[in-house]
Amino acid sequence: MTDLGRVLVLAGGLSPEREVSLRSGRRLRDELERVGIDAELRDVDGSTLPTLAAARPDVVIPVLHGASGEDGTIREVLDLFGLPYVGAAPVACRAAFDKATAKATASAAGIATPPAVTLPREAFHDLGAAALIDRLVARLGLPLVVKPRAGGSAFGVSFVEEPGQLAEALMACFGYHDWALIERAVAGVEIAVGILDTGDGPVALPAVEIQPVSGVYDYAARYTPGATAFHIPARLGQDVLRAAAASAVTAHRVLGLRDLSRADFIIDTDGTAQFLEVNVAPGLTDTSTWPMALHAAGLDLAVACRDLAAAASRRLGSR
Repeated sequence: MTDLGRVLVLAGGLSPEREVSLRSGRRLRDELERVGIDAELRDVDGSTLPTLAAARPDVVIPVLHGASGEDGTIREVLDLFGLPYVGAAPVACRAAFDKATAKATASAAGIATPPAVTLPREAFHDLGAAALIDRLVARLGLPLVVKPRAGGSAFGVSFVEEPGQLAEALMACFGYHDWALIERAVAGVEIAVGILDTGDGPVALPAVEIQPVSGVYDYAARYTPGATAFHIPARLGQDVLRAAAASAVTAHRVLGLRDLSRADFIIDTDGTAQFLEVNVAPGLTDTSTWPMALHAAGLDLAVACRDLAAAASRRLGSR
């Protein structure tokens, strides 16, 4: 199936996740070429818009991670150019990229999610950091996870076990975003559940259990081969896996996503899937869980992405 024409893979950009995005983009381009697709990889920079205007691709697959790539910006631009693309529309991207909004939307749909408080940098400056930190600990307890309200690859994320660690964790977070999401840490098994929808509705892929050697799934653990053990399917009971899959599909639907996504959960000691966040542009590197889950389901990454590109092309043609 080579009637797609030219597929443009957009990667790179200027977010802290640039290098991961380029790795995803190179892998996707190579995979598409393997199945006969005319695929071009382009780093997003000041030449992107003139290039889109001068040589319109037939379909675009954005694999940009972080701000601009996942917050809806690049999708808005592609809509302005009238170009079909794989993935969620801008408004859905904005809702999913904002962890506080995604958690609230998931909770309203009946999905369990750890309690959290979201506050801007200014609140700690204007109202007094010490008093706010005391109240946060009293409200949420310990341990806590502090993370940027928006972002990925664990940049700016810290685990807090003692009250005295919270101020430093907030400073690290504010290096990446002006708002912090302070969430009650949940002990349990971390899993990722990928979603694929080539036109017949979203389907959950096998859950991937994530077991970092260091005990923390940080940037190095995500992208260093051998730093994390992945178990597919996750070593959990079938009832737990079915419930997690249903929650991932529900999150995909209620956030208005399409084509593909990945929901992250902690399975707590009661066997409940606690929703952490959802990703509209899952990584496609050798250590990324979405391609692992595809393989475990007996699907080929290149074929799946080719089919998503074809669906995107049909979507534009039906407008």
